[in-house]
Amino acid sequence: MTRPETDTVAPVTPVTTMNHLKPILESLLLIAEEPLSLDKIKPVLPGLSGREITTALDQLAAEYDRRNAGFCLSRVAGGYQLRTRPEYTGYIRRLIQPKPARLSKAALETLAVIAYKQPVLRADIERIRGVDSGGVLRALLERRMVRILGRREIPGRPLIYATTKLFLEVFGLKDLTELPSADEIESLGDPEAADDGLETEAGKTPGRTTPPDDIPRTEGTLPIPTPHDTDKGI
Repeated sequence: MTRPETDTVAPVTPVTTMNHLKPILESLLLIAEEPLSLDKIKPVLPGLSGREITTALDQLAAEYDRRNAGFCLSRVAGGYQLRTRPEYTGYIRRLIQPKPARLSKAALETLAVIAYKQPVLRADIERIRGVDSGGVLRALLERRMVRILGRREIPGRPLIYATTKLFLEVFGLKDLTELPSADEIESLGDPEAADDGLETEAGKTPGRTTPPDDIPRTEGTLPIPTPHDTDKGI
């Protein structure tokens, strides 16, 4: 009886130098389906401190920038992710011809209210927007841009909404503190002149296929609630 062939796996050896650590991190980043946080990387590399791993990641990012690589190492959604550079989007679209995922104006408005007011109730979203938002909330939940935190302990126990890590990834934000201010949004010009939807580009790890059609994966700009709304509590 012959023994079935098995794939040979290289032994895991202790990481002793930065030159050894950096290619290991590159391989982890390359196969990750979402931004890799330090908490996810550390168990893979026992014996190394968070500072050592962060230093290696910073060096990788600097190396990509220095040689003007076709991709960069970005900090998004509380982790690290390899992304193609925006200036090469045209060439990427020629190759993979992705179907743009669009967010309607209503979805962007609702998402903006949730982002700036979270944790927030549906009633508060509708008070700010002035229209029913049930259908839009359902669509944002399906796209994993919004999540339900739980229920508020008041009559009717309404659901509480907040944004997700995917929201941060889509808009290229490290965390919620990077949301643009009212002054920054104002400087962009008249929002009425903008398109009704947001077309997203392909900003992916090299070698990765285009994301599913229902998940936008690029940076964009959110409208924000008007100043008299943003200072109200829920």
